[in-house]
Amino acid sequence: MTEFVLAFAAFLAAHVAPAATGLRAAAVARIGRRRWVLGYSLLSTALLAWLVSAAIRAPHVALWAPSRPLALAPFVAMPLACVLLAAGAGRANPVSVAFRGGPADAARPGVLALTRHPILWAFALWGGSHALANGDLVSVVMFAGFALFALAGMRALEGRARRRGETAAFALASGPLAMRLRRAASPRLAVEAGLGLLLFALLLALHGPAIGIDPTAWL
Repeated sequence: MTEFVLAFAAFLAAHVAPAATGLRAAAVARIGRRRWVLGYSLLSTALLAWLVSAAIRAPHVALWAPSRPLALAPFVAMPLACVLLAAGAGRANPVSVAFRGGPADAARPGVLALTRHPILWAFALWGGSHALANGDLVSVVMFAGFALFALAGMRALEGRARRRGETAAFALASGPLAMRLRRAASPRLAVEAGLGLLLFALLLALHGPAIGIDPTAWL
C-alpha cells in the first residue's frame, strides 16, 4: 500500500506542480512547447505505468462486490471517452488541456463547439466508470481520484483562461445545442470519432494481457 500512496502522490504532484510553481512556463520559454509536451507526456506515461503497477500489487480491500451492471459501466463510458480524447488531442485549446499551442480554430472548432474540455472529460469518464466497475479500496481511490482531479481541473483552467482574456475560446462552446452540433460537424470530426472507436477497441484487446483482467468476461 505504501508504494501505491507514493506513486499516486507523485502522479498528482507532476500534474499540479508545473503550473503552480511556474515550472511549465519557464520550461516552455526555454525549450519550446513541443519539447515540453513531449517530455511531460513521457513523464506522465511513466508515472501512470508505475501507479497502475503499484495498484495491482497493493492489498485488495473490497468496498462492494463486483456485479455485471457496474462492470458494464466502462463499456458505456469508454467509447465516448476515447472519442473525446481523439477529437481533442489534435486541436489547439487555450481553455483546457491541449497537446497543441495557439488559439482555437473558430472556423472549424470540431469537438470544442460541444465542450471546452474534451480531454479532461475523457479522463473523468475513464476514472468514474472504472471506480464503479472495480469496487476495491485502491481502485476507487485511484480512479475516483482521477475523475475528481479532472473535474476540478476544468474549473481551475477556465479561471486561468479568463484571467488571460480568452473570451473567443469560451464562446465556441456556448449557444443552443443544435447550433453547436452544426458548428462541430465536419469530415475531420468523423475521422476523429472513428479513431476514438479504434482506440477503444485496442484498449479493450490489450486490457487482459496488460492488466490481467478481461472486461469482456462480463458480456
